[in-house]
Amino acid sequence: MLVKGPSMVPALHDDDIVLVRWGATPKAGQIVMVRWASRPGQLSVKRASHEVDGGWHVVGDNPFASTDSEHLGPAEVLGVVKARLWPRPTLRP
Repeated sequence: MLVKGPSMVPALHDDDIVLVRWGATPKAGQIVMVRWASRPGQLSVKRASHEVDGGWHVVGDNPFASTDSEHLGPAEVLGVVKARLWPRPTLRP
C-alpha cells in the first residue's frame, strides 16, 4: 500500500510503501489499514488504539495532520502493516 499524507509521521511518511497482511487480527499499538463507513472508498493507515463497539478506535501518529476516529468514529480494520518496503525496509511493531 502507498502511504499518502503526513498523518503517520514520524513512523511513516508520504510516499512510503508498506506491506499489509490482509485479515490479520490487530493488537493495540499496531499500525493498521482501515476504512470508515462514512468513507467506504478510502483506505487509510492509522495506529490501532483500542477496540470499541463497531470496530477499532484508531489515531494518526501526527495529531496536527490526521483525520481519524476522533472525527470519523470507529474504523473497520482490514489488515496489519508488517513492514515498510520503500524507501528502506524496516520492521514495524
